[in-house]
This record gives sequence, C-alpha cells and structure tokens, in this order.
Amino acid sequence: MTMPPTKESATVLAGMYAAEAEYLAAGGPGEASFDLLAPFFARDVELHQADALPYGGTWRGHDGLARFFLRMGEVWESFDMVEQEFLATGETAVVLTQVRARARATGRELGFPVLQTITVKDGRITEVRPFYWDTRAIADACAVPTPRD
Repeated sequence: MTMPPTKESATVLAGMYAAEAEYLAAGGPGEASFDLLAPFFARDVELHQADALPYGGTWRGHDGLARFFLRMGEVWESFDMVEQEFLATGETAVVLTQVRARARATGRELGFPVLQTITVKDGRITEVRPFYWDTRAIADACAVPTPRD
C-alpha cells in the first residue's frame, strides 16, 4: 500500500536535496558547513548504511551525519545523483536515486541505483535507510588493491 503524498515530507525532502546540492557545490565534506543540511534533520537522526560499504554502520545525530559526509568524501571523488524518483511520500518516503560515482582510491566509475526509505516527523528527517543492489561491487570499486609480494 502506498501512503498518500503529504506536502510536509515532500517539502522537507525537496529542501534537503536542494541543500545537499548547495553543500556539494560549496565544496562538500571538509569544505562546506554541515549547517546547510542540519535544519532538515532531527537532532537524533539515524542513518543506517550497509555494513559491507566503506562507510557502513549507523550514523547518529548531526555530528554523526557530518562525520558520515566526511567519510563519503574520503571514499568518493564524485557522487552525483543523476536522477531521482519519489515513489511514495508520507511519514515514510521512498526515493529511488540513480547514482554516478567515481571512487577516490581506484578512480573506477560506477553507475548504480539506491533505494532509500526516509522517515519524516514534525518537519525533520528522523531516519534514513539506503538499500543498494550490489554492495560488493561498490566496496570492490572503492578498495585499494593490496600489493603482491
């Protein structure tokens, strides 16, 4: 069952993605301030990334998200959301994003989809759960080859 669209979650998500684009245009992790994104996230927000990813684990609160973005900047030279489709909006929104990214360590480029469930309560994002089709391909593209003896 698809939740009926709500202006609140759609507005919050549109604002967050616009702020993220501004954040990246201003230099992104390590250069731009997380303050551009902070108003869209609850103070106790949780981001759950697949453990198999180089930035896997659960990131909590504004400090956790700021550290997550720094880690993403260490892993990816570029990470472009080339197309997004909002499949459902409501308290839990579902967003399908097509990504084009280049790994910093290897220079490899990948295109892949990410499906996210995003919970919005009281005008703030409280939880994000991204689902990747192939975490191994992403981890492999980002892995520095080990030298052979």
